[in-house]
Amino acid sequence: MGGLQNVRSVALIGHNGSGKSLLLAQLLYRSGLLDRADTKYVDYDPVEEEKGASFSSHVASLEWKGKKLYLIDTPGFSDFISEVINGIFVSENIISVVNAVAGVEIQTERTWNIADEMKKPIMVFVNQMDKERANFENVIAELKERFSRKIVPVVVPIGAAENFEGVVDLLKKKAYRYNGDKVQEEDMPENFNDVRSEILEDIVEQDEELMMRYLDGEEIGYDELMRVLREGYKKGEIVPVLSGSALKGIGLDVLLDYLGDIGSSPEEAPSYKALLEDGTEIEMKFSEEEPFCAYIFKSVVDQFVGRITFAKVIAGVLRSGDTIVNVQKDVSEKLGHIYVPILKQQKEVESAGPGEIVVLLKLKEGAVGETLAHRDRRVRVVPPAFPEPMFSRSVHPKTKSDIDKISNGLSRLSDSDPTFVWEYDPETGETVVSGLGAMHLDVMIERLKKIFGVDVEVGKPKIAYRETITTTAVAEHKHKKQTGGHGQYGHVKIQLEPLPRGQGYEFVDRIVGGVIPRNFIPSVDKGIREAMKKGVLAGYPVTDVRVILFDGSYHEVDSSDISFQIAAIQAFKKGMEAARPVILEPIMEVDVFVPEENAGDVMGEISSRRGRPLGMEPSGKGMVKVKAEVPLAEMLDFSSKLSSITSGRGYFTMRFQRYEIVPPNIQEKIIEERRREMQEQEK
Repeated sequence: MGGLQNVRSVALIGHNGSGKSLLLAQLLYRSGLLDRADTKYVDYDPVEEEKGASFSSHVASLEWKGKKLYLIDTPGFSDFISEVINGIFVSENIISVVNAVAGVEIQTERTWNIADEMKKPIMVFVNQMDKERANFENVIAELKERFSRKIVPVVVPIGAAENFEGVVDLLKKKAYRYNGDKVQEEDMPENFNDVRSEILEDIVEQDEELMMRYLDGEEIGYDELMRVLREGYKKGEIVPVLSGSALKGIGLDVLLDYLGDIGSSPEEAPSYKALLEDGTEIEMKFSEEEPFCAYIFKSVVDQFVGRITFAKVIAGVLRSGDTIVNVQKDVSEKLGHIYVPILKQQKEVESAGPGEIVVLLKLKEGAVGETLAHRDRRVRVVPPAFPEPMFSRSVHPKTKSDIDKISNGLSRLSDSDPTFVWEYDPETGETVVSGLGAMHLDVMIERLKKIFGVDVEVGKPKIAYRETITTTAVAEHKHKKQTGGHGQYGHVKIQLEPLPRGQGYEFVDRIVGGVIPRNFIPSVDKGIREAMKKGVLAGYPVTDVRVILFDGSYHEVDSSDISFQIAAIQAFKKGMEAARPVILEPIMEVDVFVPEENAGDVMGEISSRRGRPLGMEPSGKGMVKVKAEVPLAEMLDFSSKLSSITSGRGYFTMRFQRYEIVPPNIQEKIIEERRREMQEQEK
């Protein structure tokens, strides 16, 4: 079974409730790896077990008719989109699982768009055909309406809801009727001939010579149809659609067959961008000849095992006993055992090659997005872009014994999710966690409790405000301190200038004539960076500032690194106060999906929240999409209000757009509230 051509990596994407986890469990059951199809084998994280939903990706491998399949079940909630992004990033095939009742939902679109951006081929599995009100034709119509790729249903259902009994493979002209685990194969019923003719036209038009033969009335053989379908799928021009029921196990063997027959192998996949040690960008194809390289796409914190690392091998062959390097952390690891994933279980293997997914236990370091490589070629895979965490809350350990445990727990959790970050402020004694939304933070805090045994009190939501300046100012500070022995002396003159929004920080060295020695210039830069962690208005981080160091002085004996750092910190504070500082707030790009009759009320609600409605467009099924820009501070309770306006039918997505200056009256409230917070912390 060896060889790149026999490997298939597949990400299951889609909206929450489309049945991805049960589909994965059923595929494993059908291939003989589980004794029964049950999502408890999939959602085994302690928080997932309690909530009965997936909040992280789950990985399993199986063998099917000479092919080795790696399946990655991704969560359907938007707050856990980083798991979806990484699942798609390391997969050569995408199955968009669509609920046959609900049709194309918001996460269907969002996850599909991510796969599109990464140029991954997509097939659709219309699931839950056994459910009441399941409608395959409606789903096909929605897919054609929403997406630009050619939608080609190749496996269609026989019946629906309580009458759903099997599927027809239109290319093979075969029907499969299911009775429990038994499948009866028969010839395609004649009433499917018209449907077959429609999809044949969609397929043959991809090949001019084939199309001419078809138009001349020639019967096109199965092998030729599959060849053209395979080529169209791999180029991203055709989306094959299959149907079935994960609950009843209908159509799953046909789905596995199609993955094996038309699925893209690693050797046909796009290359990965990577950086050499000197920063040179290269393209990495899957190759056995290159030195070992693997990308960490998932890291699990297990209370019994410790760190469990999932990595996609891109180059070389990994063998047990090898010494590898975590490139970002510059840490060498001697490997013990290598495993392939089967959900909670792992199967030990001696080696793994390109395109395969491995599980490594108890690595010293292994955060998501990092690269493991051969020590002689420390190449670093460029990870995909992840959304910026914008929702923050403070967390306080309930007992003193939890204070030491909390930083370890939060560090391990942030290693597992690039969209979850935390920061401890030693001055205020406050720990702040940030993520993509309220559900995201709730789940991470629950994991902190259940996995690390740390009980915390959670503060109210925090907004990632920033501070900046609006005009140019010059400032200087002379730090002079004389004690016994060496004193301290550092003297700097700086100019502060505002930068365009989103530019961050720029340090310019204009020292001439050695008035400050070269070895102290980095100390000034370091001091300014330190000062920028807390602005002068409300203690928020400072951004979009250029600092020009143009003059100063030093003392041959008393000057030191710390002296110039202190001088720079004080000069920056003075300069910022003189440069008309303001507070910046995050502005979100918001898409609100609502019934047409509620659109006016929703636009009014957005306007009342300091938002700017940008227009409206149809979104199918009597729904419209309202596009708007709204300050994040105004979106914290929007979900409940939207639900009230639309009787639960509305939903929205949002992503960070930019920072903007807060209106003066709002700024005063923010400063006053921040002052109260700091006073309470000092008590």
